[in-house]
Amino acid sequence: MGLTKQYLAFKPVSNFNIIASGRANVAFVSVGGVDGRFVAVAGAEQVLVWNTRLGEKAMELVRDKQEVTYLRPSPDQKHLAVGYTDGVIEMFSFESKQSVCTFAAHRSAVSAMNFDLIGLKLVSGGLDNDLVVSDVVAQSGKCRLVGHNGAITEACFMQRYHDVVLSSSKDTQIKFWNIETESCFKTIVDHRTEVWGIALMRNDDFLVAGSGDSQLSVYKVAENSSNPIAEPTGDLDDLLLESEATSPFRCTQIGNIQRSGYGRTINLVVENNGQILGCHGTDKKIELFYFYNDDEALVRLTKRLKKLDAKSKGEDNTNTNSVERQLSLTDEIKRLPAVQVPEKVKSFDLLLGSNNELRICVTYVKNFVQVFTLNVAEKHAEANAIHTIRQPGHPSEVRSVAFSSDSLAIASGSGESLKLWSRASQASLRTIETGYVVSTCFVPGDRHVLVGLKTGQLLIVDIVTGETIERIAAHEKELWSIVLMPDMRGCVTGGGDTTVKFWSFELIADPTKDDKSEVKVLSLLHKNVLKLEETVLCVRISRNSKYIAVALLDSTVKIFFLDTLKFYLSLYGHKLPVLCMDISYDSTIIVTGSADRSIKIWGMDFGDCHRSLIGHDNSIMGLEFIPKTHLFFSCGKDGKLKQWDADSFEKIITLPGHVGEAHSLAVSPNGKYVVSCGSDRTLRLYERTDEPLILQDVQEEEREELENKTLATGEDSSVPGLPGLKLPSKKTIGSEKAAENILECLEVSKTFEEEETKNIIPPLMFAYEATNTDDFLLAVLTRIRASDLEEALLLLPFSAVCELLERIPKLTQSRKDQTEIICKVVLFLFRIHQKPIVNNQILLPVIQDIIHNLQGAIVELRDMVGVNFHGMQMLQREVEANQGVELFRDATKSRRQKDMRRKRKEAAAKRTLVQIST
Repeated sequence: MGLTKQYLAFKPVSNFNIIASGRANVAFVSVGGVDGRFVAVAGAEQVLVWNTRLGEKAMELVRDKQEVTYLRPSPDQKHLAVGYTDGVIEMFSFESKQSVCTFAAHRSAVSAMNFDLIGLKLVSGGLDNDLVVSDVVAQSGKCRLVGHNGAITEACFMQRYHDVVLSSSKDTQIKFWNIETESCFKTIVDHRTEVWGIALMRNDDFLVAGSGDSQLSVYKVAENSSNPIAEPTGDLDDLLLESEATSPFRCTQIGNIQRSGYGRTINLVVENNGQILGCHGTDKKIELFYFYNDDEALVRLTKRLKKLDAKSKGEDNTNTNSVERQLSLTDEIKRLPAVQVPEKVKSFDLLLGSNNELRICVTYVKNFVQVFTLNVAEKHAEANAIHTIRQPGHPSEVRSVAFSSDSLAIASGSGESLKLWSRASQASLRTIETGYVVSTCFVPGDRHVLVGLKTGQLLIVDIVTGETIERIAAHEKELWSIVLMPDMRGCVTGGGDTTVKFWSFELIADPTKDDKSEVKVLSLLHKNVLKLEETVLCVRISRNSKYIAVALLDSTVKIFFLDTLKFYLSLYGHKLPVLCMDISYDSTIIVTGSADRSIKIWGMDFGDCHRSLIGHDNSIMGLEFIPKTHLFFSCGKDGKLKQWDADSFEKIITLPGHVGEAHSLAVSPNGKYVVSCGSDRTLRLYERTDEPLILQDVQEEEREELENKTLATGEDSSVPGLPGLKLPSKKTIGSEKAAENILECLEVSKTFEEEETKNIIPPLMFAYEATNTDDFLLAVLTRIRASDLEEALLLLPFSAVCELLERIPKLTQSRKDQTEIICKVVLFLFRIHQKPIVNNQILLPVIQDIIHNLQGAIVELRDMVGVNFHGMQMLQREVEANQGVELFRDATKSRRQKDMRRKRKEAAAKRTLVQIST
């Protein structure tokens, strides 16, 4: 066998420049027991937890290459639920920084999430129009609620009424769902436009909804009395009264809140106590509203009535409207001072702390985070910005990147500024306001950076002082490309004004100093110009100083002699303009990348096309050779970063790229690092490792990954005979593999039991560390992810189901420690295959054994838990009596406080409600 060419693998090092993604929300989180200081935001496919006081990252929570769309911390602040674009929800632990469970809930992006009061259930809504209620303890879905005709915009649990879920959607409806019956029992259809947010205030006393207009609708939620309100007069009234009677509460609109901002409502956010509501529209303002409790509202009503009586006596008017003497919306709600923000708001979160201090954390479209504080009790208080995280990122998308000659610094340019980064620590060193940057290049010596702007100006930036030394009007239109001369004594620029200009570096006296000063500064001296017929998109010079290649808008690349500027070759073959290109170190190969998605490899001697490759799924945006090799990297609008071999014309590897488009890339002069920038506002750094890479292995892995993305059994998970069954999970690769493992386990177990010599354990059973078939089956079942178990059992054929059920009675007796998972499997199989199981007479004795054994196992398990619980309580009382100390004092104290808070909420919910009208 001949030797195969080996390559060294590149691996991702880190992502930087991103502060907060524009797609997901922001949430206050508690880290180490500290509240109000840490916020969790999305950073493309990562979750970033920022310390707002120090402006530093506290932690990163990472999953696969899927963008984060929604965040929600648990009520105990120990976990963070994260929703992704593929519909998966991950539960991360703040302590371990790892995922503790996964819910494959939706078929598209997660758009809303909320925990119940104690954090045992999680409701999520997606762009697939469905709601899924998940059991956090069992780590599996509980039910799927189907009925909306548009994407879910908000979903939450009601605190006062157990097992009731409230949801809003773009179909203009607000629905109330019962989890136990998995049905909608009430729908509000008052809105004419999409409902963008809902909020339950003051322990479910009020429901506030925000839609496409400039008003917030306020509904009063009251317990439904058994007596009918009025006698029915028609069929429609009968239906309305019947629907009201089936509901445990009435929900009536009592008025509207007129927003001072303009545009539609984008977000409605409630702080933890349910007393302060925040909302924002399309303007630069966050409005806050305070909902009074019952006692405060009655005090305000009394004051208003006194003023009303005094006014009526003065006017001798005794016919005061009785409606004015009832509790109104103005008595219940107070408008707090609005928070004026500097930029367009993406999302925000509220946290009410001690001393009535309200903290507002705001994320902006321009990639920065700001924290405001407001004293709610103060009469004329104003919100003040106390923390801002702006330094570690560009406000807009990065368009150009470049490495310094020592590979220690990275320059990146965006629509407003140029930033200098440390490659080792990924920390921002300098920020220089420049304008819209489209090209960058380090000057030899790494003390200056040349910056090409969209206006055509060429800037010389001093890295040390962080100032722009000189602005040169180099081109009349965009300056698309800057390249250094091989002798490092000058540079060449190409612009949209169809010219290529040649410049030389000069040291001149500093014009800002005195004439006698000997301080010299860098400047550029214009030497020559090459006039062309089309817009210049890219310029490259060969290392041997012979040729200059110019990519034009007419889809051709023209090569000229560098010394005389006479025409040498024309490379034509691309169907769309060439956006990027590079020449190899030995000046023998030129590679071009075009908007037609193809990469072409040409010879510099005759201009012949060696090979044309379909490089990316969209336009090729960046292309550069690794120094002293014929290997090169390319990136495209499909977000991927790929490495190629220009000699064998093969793709070496596809690196995990950007979420969205990739705009540009740069390879370090030592060939060890690659940095790329994209529309997800991240700069991604890759490092060459010492791990050898064999093409056949890489191609096989990519082929397997592609096969794994397509489900073998299809997306549909319907059950024959049960067309209305909607499981709270979706079919995944994990569920298909789990079903294969169960079938394989049953087959191996059957073969093992039929063999006469049972001394030889099958290899698969040995791999699971099982010595008998019962342990083998349980090992397979316990290794299946809880959210995939139901889908895996659903894929089993009925013959395998019968075989599995026949093993359950013996399994129950031998492994009573696994009673829970055995019950879960049996109940699900009975629910799905009820009719065939009932009609199968052979399974009748098996079912009787299962019922008898499982009931006994559950009773035994319950008794054991009860004995242990009360035994521990007795031991605790004895220790406390003997030693005079209280065990678990901190935990007991916190539990008592929680119980007291819960009892206060329940007591508030049972108070007599005041009649409210508009």
